[in-house]
Amino acid sequence: MTDLIIIGAGTAGLTAAIYAARAGLSVKIIEKAFYGGQVVTTPLVENYPGMPGVHGADFAMVIHKQVKDLGVPILYETIQSAQLGDNIKNIVTSKNTHQAKTVIIATGAKPRKLGVPGEDKWLGHSVVFCATCDGARYKGKDVAVIGGGNVAIEDALLLSDLCRIVTVIHRSTNFKAEQKQLEQIKAKDNVKFITDSVVKELVGNDFLEKIRIESKTNGQVTDIAVDGVFVAIGSEPDNSIFANEIHLNEFGYIIAGEDCLTNLPGVFVAGDTRTKQVRQLVTAAADGAVAALAAKKHIGG
Repeated sequence: MTDLIIIGAGTAGLTAAIYAARAGLSVKIIEKAFYGGQVVTTPLVENYPGMPGVHGADFAMVIHKQVKDLGVPILYETIQSAQLGDNIKNIVTSKNTHQAKTVIIATGAKPRKLGVPGEDKWLGHSVVFCATCDGARYKGKDVAVIGGGNVAIEDALLLSDLCRIVTVIHRSTNFKAEQKQLEQIKAKDNVKFITDSVVKELVGNDFLEKIRIESKTNGQVTDIAVDGVFVAIGSEPDNSIFANEIHLNEFGYIIAGEDCLTNLPGVFVAGDTRTKQVRQLVTAAADGAVAALAAKKHIGG
């Protein structure tokens, strides 16, 4: 029996582990992929207090070491089912059955797909979600970046130093990215912007040849020749395994406020997987601390 099981080893889950362990709880983390979450693929973190200019992978490594030094194990297992409504929470994975008094769900979110014809055909080849991981493959080539938030502009900045032409396509005329990033990208000679437009189709035969876009203003359809497409249109959670017990909103996020409380006693949620306005590293860390202390309070003490 464990005091607390944390599902997910991203920033929220790792922070929760630090606070819970320091509060005297027995803790273990279950993670299906790798520790760190999405920040691992971020080339540069510039807005986390006290750690300006740190690489995302290094950021994750520092937190992971802190968790490891506290003796919290990370079990790399895939959850197959979960029963969280009783006082004792049961989680069945591909390897074991785990029991705990409390659970923190910190599963984060995964990149959202475009959902257009041709995307699945080249997914993982010419259609990717990580400029840090795959940008070098497109050195000297023409690429498109889809999106208008921080991640999209970060990707475009990185790719502008590698690629011949980078075309940023955004469905709005207003960008959600930070002003500093926008100023940097607009100073790049090899970066073009197409705004108020949406992707309709990815076209090609043996390889991706062009991206078909439609103007939201006048409906005009235009083809742009590209060698690769980097999709950065946000993320979506994967909470279907908890849907029978946990209340989700229409987009699949776990319904919870700043207190990180779900509808089930002893079950808490932290990070990007919950309903919230701001999804940043600093808010994920804050959620992790809040959820861990809430678990401590639930257990008693």
